[in-house]
Amino acid sequence: MDYQETLNWLFHQLPMYQKQGAKAYKKDLSNTLLLMGYLENPEKELKIIHVAGTNGKGSTSHMLASILQEEGYKVGLYTSPHLIDFRERIKINGKEISKDYVVDFVKKHQSFFEVNSLSFFEMTVGLSLAYFKNTKVDYVVLETGLGGRLDSTNVVLPLVSVITNIGLDHTQFLGDTLPLIAAEKAGIIKENIPVVIGEYHPETFPVFQTTAIDKNAVLFKAFELEDLSYTSDLKGNYQSKNIKTAYKAIQILKELDVQIAENSINKGLKKVIRNTGLLGRYQIIQENPKIICDTGHNKEGVALVIDQLLSENYKTLHIVLGVVNDKDLNSVLPLFPTDAKYYFTKPSIERGLSQETLQKTSLELGLKGESYVTVASAVHTALQKAESEDVIFVGGSTFVVADYLVEKKKLDESTDR
Repeated sequence: MDYQETLNWLFHQLPMYQKQGAKAYKKDLSNTLLLMGYLENPEKELKIIHVAGTNGKGSTSHMLASILQEEGYKVGLYTSPHLIDFRERIKINGKEISKDYVVDFVKKHQSFFEVNSLSFFEMTVGLSLAYFKNTKVDYVVLETGLGGRLDSTNVVLPLVSVITNIGLDHTQFLGDTLPLIAAEKAGIIKENIPVVIGEYHPETFPVFQTTAIDKNAVLFKAFELEDLSYTSDLKGNYQSKNIKTAYKAIQILKELDVQIAENSINKGLKKVIRNTGLLGRYQIIQENPKIICDTGHNKEGVALVIDQLLSENYKTLHIVLGVVNDKDLNSVLPLFPTDAKYYFTKPSIERGLSQETLQKTSLELGLKGESYVTVASAVHTALQKAESEDVIFVGGSTFVVADYLVEKKKLDESTDR
């Protein structure tokens, strides 16, 4: 198989949560543990920072990786989902895993994967940990995919665990209350391993506190830090919370005798995008008209993005909006302004909610606009209608942003030819 055939096999032969939903979610870690044993337990030879949370875990993970890179370490970074290319999920010092490595790994182990019916997530975690072990990285920043307790990444014993925040998302898997979701995220807290909690919420913090006591894990409260003077190239206002979380985790690593200079923290936070290639976090694509995209997709994430979006200077706000079909529209849509022009669309995945359904539900809440079959056509129309003083926002789902960035990359490449 070549690279594209390998990806097709990974994405389509076995269930994948992002595409199909609940049937891809497994209820235990037995398969991942089986895979780790088969791969000779790469997780046991790696120094890992394990990051979970509803919002902010991707940004925090990239911040941590960037800081460690600035100190001169060889840093493995595993995150999900990807926006343009699968290989975004697995990087070393910002460089994506090679296509050849992905192809060779799958080819070598395909029969084992098939016999044991391993999921997309299980295979991908196995690939990343084996890759990081074989390339002899100094540290790994490992982001959970979904939840924590039953997430495929939760077979590691990290140096420090990090939980950014808790919101109502993936409730069909993690529970429909904040304490239930917190309990799932708290599953990454390990015996005698320090844990950083990024944000305080009265319904969730007691869950983390109780779990930490039960596990004899020292708990650190990043949310109690005074405002820090650090700045970042990640421009979302919400990044101030992630900076505190990353900073506290770095302080713990320093207490564990990991050498990290103050200058590395400063430079690492200022060069997150350059060092790691992070995309889609209040990302400004162009000016005049200004195009902004953000992957925030649940109530908490959307609220922060909209708050910042409304502070932008513009004549008219255009919003290209799409969601997945398990989204609680009644909690998310009321957060959007009624005086914007909307371009309702559907992300190109099986779980995408039809643009007509989104348009109808949005209209009931005072959000008016036309529907478009693809994200590309919605953005194209918005650009045609927008004036130079306007702002165009693309979001509502990680997969809407992914569709937009993929299309933009194609256009950029065709222009360069």
